[in-house]
Amino acid sequence: MNSIDPNQLLTHMRAAQAQATQQAQPMGGINQGGTNDIDFSKLVKSAVDQVNETQKASGKLKTAFEMGDPNVSLADAMIASQKATVAFEATIQVRNKFVRAYEEVMRMSV
Repeated sequence: MNSIDPNQLLTHMRAAQAQATQQAQPMGGINQGGTNDIDFSKLVKSAVDQVNETQKASGKLKTAFEMGDPNVSLADAMIASQKATVAFEATIQVRNKFVRAYEEVMRMSV
C-alpha cells in the first residue's frame, strides 16, 4: 500500500514559502531564471496527485475487503479511508487559504 504523510502538503508549502521569502527582492523585483526557483504549479500538481493516489488506493482496499479478499482486513481498509479523508480535507483547506489570499490581493488598491 502506498502511504502518505498527511502533513506532507503543508511541509512542501512551508518549504516553498521559506524559499520564496529568502529569494524575495526589494521593490517588487522578479527573480529571473534562478536555478533554485520552485515551480509552484508542479508543487501543487504533485500534492494533488498524491492525494488522488491515496484515494485510489483506499478505494481499491475497500473494494477488496467488500469482495472478501482474505489479505485485506477491515482495519486496513478503514485506515486507508481515513488517510484519504485527511489528505483530501487538508488539500481543501489549502485551496481555501489560496482563494482567500487571492481575493485579498484582488481587493488591494495599486
